Amino acid sequence: MEIEIAHPFKVAVVGPESTGKSTMAKYLAKALGTICVPEYARYYCKNLNNQYTLQDEVNMYYGQVALEEALTASASNGLLVCDTTILTVKIWSDHLFGHTPKEVTEEIKSRKYDLYLLMDIDLPWEDDPLRDFPTERAHFMQVWKDELHAIQAHYEIISGLDEARLQNGLNAVKKHLNL
Repeated sequence: MEIEIAHPFKVAVVGPESTGKSTMAKYLAKALGTICVPEYARYYCKNLNNQYTLQDEVNMYYGQVALEEALTASASNGLLVCDTTILTVKIWSDHLFGHTPKEVTEEIKSRKYDLYLLMDIDLPWEDDPLRDFPTERAHFMQVWKDELHAIQAHYEIISGLDEARLQNGLNAVKKHLNL
């Protein structure tokens, strides 16, 4: 689908673990004819064996920002789909270490997204070596809502299974793009 947008429109796909964020982000990018900024942490954490430090979180912050900046210029038709944002670093830092480094919180204030798709926890948990908290998805869903409210983000909760979930995400983006 070819679309034209007058200004860059950034869609962030976020939410708790095992909610289909990467699948949704890739689907949206393909359906909307643009690229997807992948989640840097998935590459970074591969060999950490779930043993993270605060420095690892900072490194993931810098990696996600750099990846997003590098791929923004390649985005087609003024639309960028991001599989997560640096707000994830804040949520994990707060949860694991009790605070978030200032460079992360300061960047969160200035790094804006036009629409957040908050993926609901209605999908069954899928085990993955990089996932840590299968019994805390409801907790993290509330944390995500609180964080999005704190930054006054415009977001929609995306629910549903399989193709219906993907279509719900696409419909939410199209609604905000007036397509």
